[in-house]
Amino acid sequence: MNSLNLKKITFNLSIVILVFLLDRISKIYILNFAEANGNVDIYLNSFTNLILVWNTGIGFGLLSFEQSLIYNLITLLILIINLIIIYFIIKTKDYRVYFFLIILGGSLGNLFDRVYYSAVPDFIDINYQGFHWFVFNIADIFISLGIICLITSELFLKKESINKTNE
Repeated sequence: MNSLNLKKITFNLSIVILVFLLDRISKIYILNFAEANGNVDIYLNSFTNLILVWNTGIGFGLLSFEQSLIYNLITLLILIINLIIIYFIIKTKDYRVYFFLIILGGSLGNLFDRVYYSAVPDFIDINYQGFHWFVFNIADIFISLGIICLITSELFLKKESINKTNE
């Protein structure tokens, strides 16, 4: 393995670890706050609160189940998806690799919680005039950001390549 590959692997791994650590630190802070105060109910501003919700489903609390078999199957599916993301990271040779890296870092943060706590602590509550979005966490932000960037880049790359072939 040459030094260029080693530097690339180290840099990519650093991105995944950074996202994972940002997520872990935020969750540890909220969990410590909940333990010290009995709950988490922090008003930040008119549209953002911090509350602690335990999510047994996938992103934003979707597909939440109490049955351990279904929970374990979803956890296995998430693990398989992470392996697919790692494959895409290895195969992708352009800037999109960074989108996969932040998705992987966030996904590993939530996967860690699923295994360690048997649920994912979500705590960011965005609301507007009584309408509340799903409660989410830092990992969900990175996963969503990476997916949005991938979709956007695909749309623009497709449009750009179509325009070049039509010229």
